[in-house]
Amino acid sequence: MEKNLEFSDLLRLIDERSTAFRAAVAAAPSLDVQVPTCPEWTLFDLVKHLGGGDRFWAAIVGAGPADAPPADAAAARAALELPREREALLAWLAASTQLLLDALREAGPESGCWAWWSGVQTPRTAGGVARHRVQETAVHTYDALLAGGAPQPLPAGVALDGVEEFLFTCVATRSAWPHNPTAFDFHATEGRSWRLTVDGDGARSARVPAPGAETGEDADAAGVSVHGTASELIIYLYDRIPAGSLRVEGDAGLLDLLRAWEPEV
Repeated sequence: MEKNLEFSDLLRLIDERSTAFRAAVAAAPSLDVQVPTCPEWTLFDLVKHLGGGDRFWAAIVGAGPADAPPADAAAARAALELPREREALLAWLAASTQLLLDALREAGPESGCWAWWSGVQTPRTAGGVARHRVQETAVHTYDALLAGGAPQPLPAGVALDGVEEFLFTCVATRSAWPHNPTAFDFHATEGRSWRLTVDGDGARSARVPAPGAETGEDADAAGVSVHGTASELIIYLYDRIPAGSLRVEGDAGLLDLLRAWEPEV
């Protein structure tokens, strides 16, 4: 089984995806274009969200273990004032990412910090933050490219880790699933698969053999299976495309139940 990305790889990918995001902003016809996948935002709003998030998480990582984000970091994010001139805005964005990278390097992957996720499968550490920020930046790069009229899939390696990171971070919970127990399988055409199991004990995910593998496991145990490229799977999970854009086998209505579920962390 392939290992998770190393901390150094996560930092490199944050930098790479942020560079790609800035290139998309630089190439867009205007900072006022609407972002179709974030319908209430312009491209300027998206820049504010991503750069503000980098600065917010830099402060969180720097603060160490805590029960809440630093109050001054939350206040600073709420009061952000950004330059409207594109070159200055891009410089601010690059500085924001550098603050995050510096904070992560100084802390190291095992350093504890506050995080909004449950901690069931993703640790509340700088390493967990780094892995999640790769995906935040990658998905918003997709958004920015789409807003500029030139959408591109996420790089395969980023997307593969992204599907797992989403399932381990955004879905994992000890809150009881309010419906009949079931399982969701996600199959990437690149050859990696995951099973999300939901029941009275909550939700947790694991890698499983790809379809057709000789394992002896019950391949029909999932209530629904979703097939697509890793990029398609991750942008579906982040609600950028509908389930109908992928190949779905089994009870598609379960996907609606999963989308509507709002468990307590």
